[in-house]
Amino acid sequence: MTGQTTERQGAQTDAERAAGEQPRPAPVAVPWPAQQWSAGVPRPALPAGAVPDAVADRVRALLADAADEPVCAYVYEPRVAQRRAVLLRERLPAWAEFYYAVKANSFPPVLAALAPAAGGFDVASLDEAEAALTAGGGAARLIATGPGKTDRMLARVVEAGVGFVSVESELELHRLDAVARRTGRRVPVVLRVNSATGPLDGALRMDGRATQFGIGEDRLPDAVATARRLPGVDPVGYHFHVVSGNLDAERHAAYVLARLRWAVAAAREHGIELRVVDVGGGLGVPPYGGEPFDLDRFAARLAAAAPPPSGVRVVFEPGRWLVAECGFYAAQVTDLKQVVGEWFAVLAGGINHFMLPALLEVALEVAVLPVARWPYACPRPEVRDTPVSLAGPLCTPEDILARGFTADRLRVGDVVVFPMAGAYGWEFALRGFLGHPPARRTTAQPAFDHASKDGAVRGEDTRS
Repeated sequence: MTGQTTERQGAQTDAERAAGEQPRPAPVAVPWPAQQWSAGVPRPALPAGAVPDAVADRVRALLADAADEPVCAYVYEPRVAQRRAVLLRERLPAWAEFYYAVKANSFPPVLAALAPAAGGFDVASLDEAEAALTAGGGAARLIATGPGKTDRMLARVVEAGVGFVSVESELELHRLDAVARRTGRRVPVVLRVNSATGPLDGALRMDGRATQFGIGEDRLPDAVATARRLPGVDPVGYHFHVVSGNLDAERHAAYVLARLRWAVAAAREHGIELRVVDVGGGLGVPPYGGEPFDLDRFAARLAAAAPPPSGVRVVFEPGRWLVAECGFYAAQVTDLKQVVGEWFAVLAGGINHFMLPALLEVALEVAVLPVARWPYACPRPEVRDTPVSLAGPLCTPEDILARGFTADRLRVGDVVVFPMAGAYGWEFALRGFLGHPPARRTTAQPAFDHASKDGAVRGEDTRS
């Protein structure tokens, strides 16, 4: 596992000694990000009111139905995502549109809530395409992006009348051309560009350096020439996705406008009729309670700029910004113990359900839902005002979701709840390791207004 070395590593072999070679340096063990967090710095629990009543009620209903199995669930508020989508549509200039990035959250009730406000769905796999087509009532409102597209996926989106395909390489152009010719269609394509200029800062960078994404600017003329001569593809523009998690609205607007200018000049140079510029996603979401991305400033900066040439569609692909606030991950405490001076609460789910905090060292906030039921004859373990590391059930020390978590009281059987878990939660998890059941997914009534249970609209639970 990450951070481990073996006794053999760094040792010199007999053959190397005989040849007079210098000993190889031992590799440096790099800890998994969660293990780098300080266990001694308390991070206060959120107040119970940070969990909307509807979400808390849904968790309690799951507890009542759980029998002897601990509860692990994602509880979503689709209308929260829907309101974000409506807001974004209202703020963007008339020359811009957005397609929701399904990779962020593919739960069908969330997709259905987003469908009316979004221009469509950005899909990166066959399963995402099927989910989006179902949510959109079967309408052809897809764009297809991402590396490693399979022939089956390409065939499905072409059959569905995909708006355009973002092509990542010359080989993919040839593969898409073959699919298109078999179906008797000519498919609009944009070429994904890994640009050497204009990088942004954010949680993850995909552009402006060597990554597996896109076509380097030095290879772009050859790719355009290939696209122009293949009968099954129609080159209509360019695609950029530079960064994820950017919180600087001014710089993000400047990036969008710079990419538009670049695309207009490149299309003229490459001899193609520019019809689409896909500027990707990357609108950032701060930690709970942090300063948000300034959407009004971003929109005003775009509105003040010269619009793109007539007939050019400008496409955004937001994911996290739309859905992060609509989801909560809840996991029941199954054990509580002190080991070598540090307290650990073992949860029924860890990185097998919620990988993001550990992998990206995202320090999410946590609240406690007290649970009165205690079915055992022995005393109930608890801690008060004591820093605790929240660990999952997997057989690896890397399964840590938070360190230093400090609540007024935490007991075995209580449920901890992570807000801001609506994006890259269930979809991003390590679900196969050890064979634990996946987290349940369900919906509650609209969140963040603490509405009563009257008139609640709930989605079906699923473990699929």
